Amino acid sequence: MDKHIIFEDEQIRAIFLKGSSDELVFSFGDLITRAKGLAINAEKSLAKFEFNVIGIMPKEKSWFPAESMHNLLKAIEDVIAPFQKRIGYGGSMGGYAAIKYSKLLGLSRVVSLVPQFSIDPEVVEDSRYNMFYHAELNANMQVQTQDIAADCEYIVVYDPYCAEDRAHFVELEQVIPDIKVLNLPFTGHDAIAVLASSELLKDFLTREFDGVYFYQKIRQVKKGSKFYYRKVIETLLPHHRRSLGKILRNNDMQLDSQFFDAKLKQSIIRQLLSNRQVSEQDLLKLGIQVNLPQESNSQLLDSFGHGLVFNVITQKIESYAQNAINLNHKFLIPIFAKGTGLVQISLNDERYVIAMNDRHVMKLFKEQDELSAGMHPLVLKKYSDYYLLSYKQFNLSSDEYGGNDFIEDTPETAKFMTQPEESEDVEQA
Repeated sequence: MDKHIIFEDEQIRAIFLKGSSDELVFSFGDLITRAKGLAINAEKSLAKFEFNVIGIMPKEKSWFPAESMHNLLKAIEDVIAPFQKRIGYGGSMGGYAAIKYSKLLGLSRVVSLVPQFSIDPEVVEDSRYNMFYHAELNANMQVQTQDIAADCEYIVVYDPYCAEDRAHFVELEQVIPDIKVLNLPFTGHDAIAVLASSELLKDFLTREFDGVYFYQKIRQVKKGSKFYYRKVIETLLPHHRRSLGKILRNNDMQLDSQFFDAKLKQSIIRQLLSNRQVSEQDLLKLGIQVNLPQESNSQLLDSFGHGLVFNVITQKIESYAQNAINLNHKFLIPIFAKGTGLVQISLNDERYVIAMNDRHVMKLFKEQDELSAGMHPLVLKKYSDYYLLSYKQFNLSSDEYGGNDFIEDTPETAKFMTQPEESEDVEQA
């Protein structure tokens, strides 16, 4: 497979994947699937159909700053020149970029899943992403009329019942005159995961837009998606309790124990026990081990109120708003604290120690496993009203954008507090 980096700066990395298609696809990464080696967003599906692809992967949570994108274009002009048909694809942060830079890149079609219009809190209030706004990088970064190409087809997929995503869509409608919309109710911001299908992606990128056809394909894909059923369960639970039992009995799902967040898992268990409508097998389908007691922990928060997590994709300790953690709980694993000791996380019902070397490379080690050479476990130190996370003589310090670094001092940004986690105990009906 011919794949290599064609541009890189502090903010983005662009990888060219050579295929045999007439089209060139610009595939933008999102907040979670950031630059890692030569990986490209949706690579497996795109490679299956031998698309020529330029994967533009963010290295930071910075929403593809304009300066980086203009420098990218200068560097790849010769690479993209032979391709008359160029298509943009991405979700969330990547969906924003596909729209924002559609005219710059000469795109003829954009497929954007649950995109943002802006992360500037003065433009759109969205607690999931406002924390990542940086005036030096993102000033005037909202999608504007001059970003939109008159001869480009814009397809946006989103859940109209998700208030946060709808706020962005309403703004996008004002600047994209002929926007084409595919509604995906009861999926929230999980549309990207729900629609993870090679065949559907190929249709999105190359087939002439036909709303009836696309909705038929979407229904086929989402009915086989566990992410879709999670959102359906979350939506129906308050008002249609017995629908949960029907969903479980009629679908063969095998979810892991971290698939539902604590609050939703508690609600599900209450309803299941109250209505006596499912068997133990149904509980196992949901990844709920009711025979095992849950630990009562406290989540660590940085000085800006963001939750401290271990990102299993980037293999780094980072800080995120609680909404973002809930949204991506399979990848952003909260760090809890009880007292002084090693920094640990719970992943797939196993305990892992977080260790690091002098090059600040972090790795997870099971409690019982040996550390590799040069790796040292991070230490959590409990004081009267705060915690420190330390590596040798250095302490972890967070900034307001969720970044973390080890420093020798102990400013307020290096002091972490705790917040009680919601209990997952089952209440009696």
